Amino acid sequence: MLWGYMSSTTGSRSFLSSTEDCPASTIRPVSDERHHSSDSPSVTCAVITVSDTRTVDTDTSGKTVCDLLSEADHVVSNYEIIPDDPETLRQKVQNLCQDENCKAVILTGGTGIASRDSTIEAITPLLEKTLDGFGELFRMLSYQEIGAAAMLSRAAGGICNDTAIFALPGSTKAVKLAMTSLIIPQLGHLAGLLSRN
Repeated sequence: MLWGYMSSTTGSRSFLSSTEDCPASTIRPVSDERHHSSDSPSVTCAVITVSDTRTVDTDTSGKTVCDLLSEADHVVSNYEIIPDDPETLRQKVQNLCQDENCKAVILTGGTGIASRDSTIEAITPLLEKTLDGFGELFRMLSYQEIGAAAMLSRAAGGICNDTAIFALPGSTKAVKLAMTSLIIPQLGHLAGLLSRN
């Protein structure tokens, strides 16, 4: 276990594997408030639906992402529908990650195992770090709703140029699950952590 303590003389925070070498008077827990002090109350996001067939009128999943972000006081700066073409998608996501105002890119569609499902192949080369827990937790939550079919989803998350990327299934129900249970609750904190880099 790591123990955190604040030095009473320097004000700096240190971590030890035990408290044996640290006077009890200097041990203070790092508060949740301090841990979240750099959280972003509003995060600028881009939303991309990956589909060969959907239009603005029929894209309920992309619209759901946009609506849920807006309801949580985040900003959708870019929304578009892109065909299931890995090179086109990779270039678009890369461009968004180079935009210093864009802090998150949320994609829907193309995460399954059909021959045209290529979202994961498109974004994986861009990821400097992966958020393995996102996909793991999403599949766990999905399993509770749809059973073993959850294992067919390759939903994933990661970081590119201090921008969070989330790839969600194209199902509106799956999008709602991922957004309300995982992404929105942590988006401000994630953006705050990345802004420290």
